[in-house]
Amino acid sequence: MNPIILLIEDDFQIRRFLRASLVTQGFDLIEAETGREGLALAASQVPEVILLDLGLPDMEGIEVIKQLRLWTNTPIIILSARGQERDKVANLDAGADDYLTKPFGVGELLARIRVALRKAMPAEEGKPEAMYALGNIKVDFERRLVFRGPEEVHLTPIEYKLLAVLVKHRGKVVTHRQLLKEVWGPSYIEQNPYLRIFILNLRRKLEDDPTRPHYLLTEPGVGYRLRVD
Repeated sequence: MNPIILLIEDDFQIRRFLRASLVTQGFDLIEAETGREGLALAASQVPEVILLDLGLPDMEGIEVIKQLRLWTNTPIIILSARGQERDKVANLDAGADDYLTKPFGVGELLARIRVALRKAMPAEEGKPEAMYALGNIKVDFERRLVFRGPEEVHLTPIEYKLLAVLVKHRGKVVTHRQLLKEVWGPSYIEQNPYLRIFILNLRRKLEDDPTRPHYLLTEPGVGYRLRVD
């Protein structure tokens, strides 16, 4: 069966454009023009990924996110013309998995959808992930070792924990507050300098060119994302 994508968007032109783009790529698209209709379809059709506009006629997109997160972990990708930092942070903290600012390229959207689909796949027989590989980087979770090519990379405990969190949420934008909370704890959620220093150290150890990172990407003003496409 083709993956089901739920598009919650009130703009007919955008819906038509995405319908043509997604259906030709092997997705089944269902559409909603309002937040309430989208919530009903999410419950009845059980989509694999939800694409959500923020400016809906009956309710704000962030309210749709909050209601969805009461009962489902289905990946939510925001598609919005609102590109300000506070909008991105608020919606990602509310439970969205990713955020694309309009206008966006179809290729990038398809890549983000593929990442969401891979992330949503259940682990085989419920087993935790033992090894993760990305390019020439490998993370051995059982032995808590990291390799760049054939060479072991020596990470501090904090660097390892930070990388593990990014791998867990790979492909998703992880906000500064979320990273600080998961790695250092709730009392450190305002300590962005900690984060910048450790991300820089990780880039020096894992990237071919730390000044032009390929894997550890910055989402300006919002957080970081581990690139997987």
